Amino acid sequence: MISVDEQIALIERGTVECISRAELVKKLQRSLDTGIPLKVKAGFDPTAPDLHLGHTVLLQKLKHFQDLGHQIYFLIGDFTGMIGDPTGKSETRKALTRDDVKRNAESYKEQVFKILDPEKTKVVFNSDWLGKLDSFAMIRLASELTVARMLEREDFKVRFESGKPISIHEFLYPLIQGYDSVALEADVELGGTDQLFNLLMGRDLQRSRGQEPQIVLTMPLLEGLDGVNKMSKSLGNYIGITEAANDIYGKVLSISDALMFRYFDLLSDLTREEISLLQKRMEAGEIHPKEVKKKLARELTARFHGQEEAIAAEENFEKVFQKKGLPDEIPEVTLNVTENIWLPQLLVDAGLVKSTSDGRRMIKQNAVTVDNERITDESATFAPMGELLVKVGKRRFCKVKFV
Repeated sequence: MISVDEQIALIERGTVECISRAELVKKLQRSLDTGIPLKVKAGFDPTAPDLHLGHTVLLQKLKHFQDLGHQIYFLIGDFTGMIGDPTGKSETRKALTRDDVKRNAESYKEQVFKILDPEKTKVVFNSDWLGKLDSFAMIRLASELTVARMLEREDFKVRFESGKPISIHEFLYPLIQGYDSVALEADVELGGTDQLFNLLMGRDLQRSRGQEPQIVLTMPLLEGLDGVNKMSKSLGNYIGITEAANDIYGKVLSISDALMFRYFDLLSDLTREEISLLQKRMEAGEIHPKEVKKKLARELTARFHGQEEAIAAEENFEKVFQKKGLPDEIPEVTLNVTENIWLPQLLVDAGLVKSTSDGRRMIKQNAVTVDNERITDESATFAPMGELLVKVGKRRFCKVKFV
């Protein structure tokens, strides 16, 4: 049986704030005494079909609670997703359609079980209870929050003072998220630091309805590959958990030495003692920083692709980047064109970039080579003859054949 002190040590690992620790200790002790696990929830709006490592910071903390024997609720905000989370937005966020939500939610369910145990995780959709609220209940819920309180939120305050529109439905979002905690009678809710206002709303609504208020645990926003901004698909500094094993491995190796141990602390299954030992050995010169980073890359690649693919990704990296070779398997594309092809379009047709604008950006960043020659002219064209070996960045290769 795991003591309260041992549970607290694991739960507090990597957290920014706990509201409140004394209440958490009390809940954990009661759970230990009664054998009834705590209900721990984290909500995810299915705004995009793919998760990245930044999202898994919360998943990893849910796993900690799961390993301690508590009941995990992975809440998919299909109802709230169709409203649009205003958190951190400088303008009204576009709401998702029902089809968007359904498609993205199914993708989420497949991905989260790479970290969480599916047999010990309850996947719930907040439309199950929010969709049943009638207009009277919704208006009653809205009466529990004042406009002045809502404008205490920094994002709303900035938009209001700058004259940018704030839709009434955006004010409802924190209330509806808070109501999720009421519906589940949650003991603990996890969220990013940017979600603190919404998480506290759950405590308020539970208290007003006679429930014991939930514990709020905030987790940091993981910096992306640039080491500065939070990991984001829009910024292109992300590591997607559905990316190929070679890409995950290579991207993890590209993070800075300074950021490496933050990734270890928030994402690794190693204990704090094991991580501390690695750091001490590295600082003492007993082990090279690259070897430590390779350990992290192997662990995270194996988490999403399995141990065999992680080992293969490492061997591929050694061959391609340390021995200046090429990967064992290079994708091939056959193009049937009759005129010279514009390089950005060639990159799109080869599946190396998503758009010609993306291709032009990569060329400007000196990230494109054709037959081992770096191309810096975004207007370059190539005759449709023979074969071309095209490379974008450090990890994307393609052999283009013309017919």
